[in-house]
Amino acid sequence: MYQELCQHFDYAKNNKAINCILIRGNEKCFCAGNDLQDFIESAQGDSLVALDFVKILSEFNKPIIAAVAGDAVGIGTTLLLHCDMVIAANNAKFKLPFTQLGLCPEAGSSFLLTRLIGQNRAFELMVLGNTFSAEQALEYGIANQVCSPDELLSISEGIANTIANLPSDAVMTSRKLIRQASQSQLSQVIVNEGHEFSRLVNTPECKAILGKFFN
Repeated sequence: MYQELCQHFDYAKNNKAINCILIRGNEKCFCAGNDLQDFIESAQGDSLVALDFVKILSEFNKPIIAAVAGDAVGIGTTLLLHCDMVIAANNAKFKLPFTQLGLCPEAGSSFLLTRLIGQNRAFELMVLGNTFSAEQALEYGIANQVCSPDELLSISEGIANTIANLPSDAVMTSRKLIRQASQSQLSQVIVNEGHEFSRLVNTPECKAILGKFFN
């Protein structure tokens, strides 16, 4: 899935006819989080292809809209921090279970979420890992709007189409200017997180937690 997402984002980036990206799941689940078996396999020497997706996501140059319903776990929440607008259904549930798995924040979230909601609240969400609601995501500034699940796709598609029909040069230039102050910091944070994540996934503690999950 990550490899396919990378291919789609690369295609969209280089296709002048595409002016906006919409990421969505269905009305019951946006993203259940990373495949834990993938973590176990990566601990045995394989690279985490998720990190390739994170790099492409962080460097993407066109607007990204996310339509979120149901579970948004781990990467399902952190990828939203790279989006330009997030529409959440009122059944959306967000969770960052990093430390419970013996891992650390990823996808630049240690920087992006802290900048968005402050150090103390970011610590609460990323270390305690408690589930939070669509209304809380709206309060935190992670979501732009909350709606019912049956309205989610039409509202999100409407916003994406509105953006796509605006003058593309003006939109992309505005987006670049909005993000320019944090881009270099973000790139370094993603590298730092990647190193620590790869280290932690190979620790005995993390391996034991993941192994217990499957047993």
